[in-house]
Amino acid sequence: MATKKAAKKSSKKSASRSTKKSSKKSSRKYSPAAGKEVETEMHEMKRGKLKSGRSGKKVTNPKQAIAIGLSKARKKGEKVPKKK
Repeated sequence: MATKKAAKKSSKKSASRSTKKSSKKSSRKYSPAAGKEVETEMHEMKRGKLKSGRSGKKVTNPKQAIAIGLSKARKKGEKVPKKK
């Protein structure tokens, strides 16, 4: 009976080892320059100097500051994924 338990345990271990992550190479989704652009926009927002496009209202939402930074990076031609 002890041998059956040992056999079950070893089969569980080998099953967990076989589910390794795929060794697929992944590249960065955002370029370092795009990250720098977002960083500067966040800094401007924190200082209270960041304004939105047409209306010119002050930006207070961090998500909006990130969106503005990514938009500027796209316009400059940096590596940024397309909008959904």
